[in-house]
Amino acid sequence: MHQDCLPRWQHGHDFGQGQPRKGERMTRIVIVLTALMMVGEIVAGVIFGSMALLADGLHMASHTVALGIAAFAYAYTRRHAHDPRFCFGTGKVNALGGYAGAVLLAVFAVFMAVESVGRLLEPVTIRFDQAILVAILGLVVNAVSAVLLSVKDHDHGHGHGHDHGHGHGHPPTQDHNLRSAYLHVLADAVTSLAAIFALLTGKYLGWQWMDPAMGIAGSLLVARWSVGLLRETSHVLLDHQAPEEVREELRAAVEADGADRIADLHVWTIGPGLRAAAFQVLTDEPRSPEAYHARIPEHLQVVHATIEVQPCAH
Repeated sequence: MHQDCLPRWQHGHDFGQGQPRKGERMTRIVIVLTALMMVGEIVAGVIFGSMALLADGLHMASHTVALGIAAFAYAYTRRHAHDPRFCFGTGKVNALGGYAGAVLLAVFAVFMAVESVGRLLEPVTIRFDQAILVAILGLVVNAVSAVLLSVKDHDHGHGHGHDHGHGHGHPPTQDHNLRSAYLHVLADAVTSLAAIFALLTGKYLGWQWMDPAMGIAGSLLVARWSVGLLRETSHVLLDHQAPEEVREELRAAVEADGADRIADLHVWTIGPGLRAAAFQVLTDEPRSPEAYHARIPEHLQVVHATIEVQPCAH
């Protein structure tokens, strides 16, 4: 074999994961805002004797930890993007960070529910004026954080053309790590909003029970978010097949001329907006793997494809 052929087929597998993501910088900013608000609520809760504020401050502490996990996942993904020990790069670290954040979100939901039930059974005295003021400030901080984390991120990776099949260019991606951070901030915002409503009704209508009731309602909403994120990230971590419409579109594109049939097709996610594919082509008119790879639509985001061509024996 001529040595000049080797460079054409050798390639890296970072797929742009070494580039800093916009979500990474935004997450660091939100960590600072959340930590400052956390300290403020805990101190205010101690000074004003408000268990509601103290509990909300501890809630924010758990979210600060979750945001820290998200920041670590971003940094680890970027620093180890070129590590050859990762077969398809470090894209799945993003999903792993999102999964860890979803687990913490579930724990937070359970804690909210248990604490709220406890307050229904044993009401606590609340200093409404101070608690309302701090809760409003917390809502503002969470709203700003949510806006920062909702900024769309785009992948700047690029592919490589050879028979392993790398695509060229990627549309906006699904960043599970960023979504985890966003949901934690959103959970804090919902908690603050519910707290404000409950505190106002408690102060002006005497409905002390509204505070724990809203806590239970908020815990159910947070639990729903957690389950959704756990489902999405676990699919990535366990190499779940891509949606049926993606697989059928790829199959139809490869079989377009009628002379070829896909006998075995696997398409899975290897990172935010990045997919890998492996399939076997049975054909009466064998072509090169590159020819079949060229048929894969770019918008399917298949950056790595392994293609086996088998002549059809009659």
